[in-house]
Amino acid sequence: MNLGYTEPLYLLPFDHRGSYVSGMFHFKPPLTADEHDRVARSKRLIYDGFRQALTGAVPVACAGILVDEEFGADILRDAASSGYVTAVSVEKSGSDEFEFEYGDAYAAHLEAFKPTFAKVLVRYNPQGDMALNQRQTARLKQLSDHCRATEQRFMFELLVPATKAQMEHVGADKNAYDDQLRPDLMRQAIRALQDAGIEPDVWKIEGLERREDCEQLVDIARRDGRGDVGCIVLGRGADEKKVVDWLEAAAPVPGFIGFAVGRTTFWDAVAGFEAKEMTRQEAVSHIAERYRKWVKIFEKARVPHASSAHHATESVATRTKP
Repeated sequence: MNLGYTEPLYLLPFDHRGSYVSGMFHFKPPLTADEHDRVARSKRLIYDGFRQALTGAVPVACAGILVDEEFGADILRDAASSGYVTAVSVEKSGSDEFEFEYGDAYAAHLEAFKPTFAKVLVRYNPQGDMALNQRQTARLKQLSDHCRATEQRFMFELLVPATKAQMEHVGADKNAYDDQLRPDLMRQAIRALQDAGIEPDVWKIEGLERREDCEQLVDIARRDGRGDVGCIVLGRGADEKKVVDWLEAAAPVPGFIGFAVGRTTFWDAVAGFEAKEMTRQEAVSHIAERYRKWVKIFEKARVPHASSAHHATESVATRTKP
């Protein structure tokens, strides 16, 4: 299997676990069976919103979900049988250091679900704790090698949290860090991980404000024979305006193939349903409308620079799933 993924990829991620369980439901682990079921039902609501969106103008061949096995095993199976792109998270939730959710059994869990992508979320600052980076890199190399050996596509969600020194440099201004320091740190991180033998098919990255930063990041992601590697923009739970800015900056850049916007898509709807301020169908429709909106924005922004792969999928834009 060749390295990379060039098809448009519009993901609805709802693999959130620790932060979702505590922030949405205020549950504390270990969960009771009833609490677990309530969380799982809420993820089915999100999935139903995704499926409803596909009855509109969303190209089915480009649509996908990212969900965890703990609360979304049935959803993963249904999505796979329906022909959607699937991604499953393999990292332990709520940990600042990357570790496998199922330890050495991670490979068996991937084999059981056979997702389109094995996805990992990693916090990695190339100027941060070097011992931490080395420990994470060793585990990531193991995962990357496994994916290549088993022809399992690999998605890498890269977060670059600021160090104390970096925040001091920008006067504790998070926006200044994002604007002035993070773009170059992301490029450094990708280069370091590649040099360590870690080879994702898709980089899932924090949004960038400027098109030139997007272009420079793709240059790193696709360097040295990695010309088919794709990048997608994650939402970070940001407000709608910020998500739109990131989508519009990235979409025209060849190499940015889509997005993964989760909390900004579903959080208000699930919260409204749980508070009995929305009916279930109202919440499902809200999620569908938000997801469709991101697709429309990305598609509109990327048209002038659309790739041949994109044109090849236009014919499926009207295909729908029941």
